[in-house]
Amino acid sequence: MAKEYDLVVLGGGTGGYVAAIRASQLGMQVAVVEKGELGGTCLHRGCIPSKALLRSAEVYSQTLHAEEFGVETSNTSLNFTKVQDRKQAIVNTLHQGVQGLMKKGNIDVFKGFGRILGPSIFSPMPGTISIEYENGDENTMIVPKNVLIATGSRPKSLPGLDFDGSLVMSSDDALQMDRLPESIVIVGGGVIGIEWASMLADFGVKVTVLEYLNQILPTEDEAIAKEAERLLKRKGIQFVKGAKVLADSLSKDTGVTIEADINGKKETFQADRMLVSVGREANTGNIGLENTEIDFHNGYIQTNDFFQTKESHIYAIGDVIGGMQLAHVASHEGITAVEHMAEQNPLPINYRNIPSCVYSNPEIASIGYTEREAIDGGFEVETGKFPFKAIGKALVYGESDGFVKIISDKNTNDILGIHMIGPHVTDMISEAALAKVLDATPWEIAQTIHPHPTLSEIMGEAAMAVENKQIHG
Repeated sequence: MAKEYDLVVLGGGTGGYVAAIRASQLGMQVAVVEKGELGGTCLHRGCIPSKALLRSAEVYSQTLHAEEFGVETSNTSLNFTKVQDRKQAIVNTLHQGVQGLMKKGNIDVFKGFGRILGPSIFSPMPGTISIEYENGDENTMIVPKNVLIATGSRPKSLPGLDFDGSLVMSSDDALQMDRLPESIVIVGGGVIGIEWASMLADFGVKVTVLEYLNQILPTEDEAIAKEAERLLKRKGIQFVKGAKVLADSLSKDTGVTIEADINGKKETFQADRMLVSVGREANTGNIGLENTEIDFHNGYIQTNDFFQTKESHIYAIGDVIGGMQLAHVASHEGITAVEHMAEQNPLPINYRNIPSCVYSNPEIASIGYTEREAIDGGFEVETGKFPFKAIGKALVYGESDGFVKIISDKNTNDILGIHMIGPHVTDMISEAALAKVLDATPWEIAQTIHPHPTLSEIMGEAAMAVENKQIHG
C-alpha cells in the first residue's frame, strides 16, 4: 500500500525545503523528493558557493592593496585549490544543517526522481508521486493530499554554444574549475555574468563581457548600471555592449574564439574559456505535468496569487513559475503556498517589496521601481542621491565608491524604489525593504537616527536629499 502524506514537495532546494519545514510546523505529514542533494541550486551550485568564491576574491584583492592601510605584505599569492576547498567546506556545513532540519521536522526525504501520475488506483486525482531511483530499485509510490512543485531551474544555453563543461561553461561548470584561466569571455552582462566578471577580475583573470543590450544589468536603475560599469572597468574588465554573438563562428582548440556583430561590424574575441550566462530555464520536463491540467506560459507553470495551479491541490513555486528567480523569493512563495493549503489566510506577496542583490565588488542592491519604470508607470517622481565618499565609515573601510538613490512619489511622498551600489549594500538593503513594507516616506527614514560612524548613515542622507536637505553633501 502506498504511503499517504498531507504534502509531497518535488524538489529539495531553498523553496522546497523551507516549505516543507513550514508545513511540518503546521502539523502536516510531509515528504520531500529530491534527485540530488538537499539545498538544491542555491546551496550547491548558486548562491552559497559563488559567494564563497566572491569573498575569497575580495580578500585577495584587498590583500594586494593592503599597503594603503599601512599593512605591508610581500609575496602575496593565490592558492585556488584552497579557495575551492573553503567553498566546499561551507557548502558541506550548510548541507548538514538542512539535513538536520529535515530530521527535526520529522520530514521524510526520498532521494530519487519524482514524477506526477494521472488518476490511478491510489487516487482519483492526478498527484500520486512515482519515485525513480538511479540504482534501478523498484519505484516507490506515495500519495499526497497536496503537491508542491519546486523543481527549480538550470542554466540556459544559446544555440551553437552548447556547454562542454570545460571551454564553454555554464555557471555550474565554472564553480568546479580546478584552476583559473588567464582570460575569459563572458556572454551575458546580467546578474550572474557580472558577479563572475567581478570575481574573476579580482582573481587576476582578464575578463571580456559581451552584452546583447546597451546596458549591463538591464533590470537595475540606469544610474546604478552606469556606475557599476564605470567601477568594474576600473578593474580592467572590458565591456562590449550591443553585441550579438555569432555562435556559428565559435572555434575551440586550446581556447575559444568567437565573433560578435556590434552595430553591423564583426569583431573577434579570443580567450582561454567562455562562460555563457544568459539566464535560466525551468525544470519542468519529465515530471508528469502532461498528466495534469496545469497551464504553461513561455515555459513556466501558471499559478494564482497563492501559487495554486489549475489543479487546486497542486501548487508550484520558485524558478518553475518564472518571475523573480531568487532564493529568498522561492522561500516566501513556499511559505505562502503551504499556509494557503492549511487555510491560514496568508497575504499575497507584493513583489515590489522584495529586494534583489548583486554580489559583485562593489555590491549592488535594489527594491521597488527604477526611475524609468516609475516614470513609465505614470508617477511624478522626486529623487535623492547621496555618495559614499561623504560617509566617514566608507572612507575608513577604504571603499568610498558608489551611492544610494531614493525614488519617491511627488504627490504622496511614498517611496517607490531604493537603489544602492557600494560597500555592504546587500546587507543595508533590508532597511529599505522594511521601509517599503511599512509604506514609509523619505521623511520617516530621515527621522530615523542612524548611528555614527556607520555605512547606514547614507540612508538618512539620501532620504534628506529627496528634498535637498542633506547635511554632508
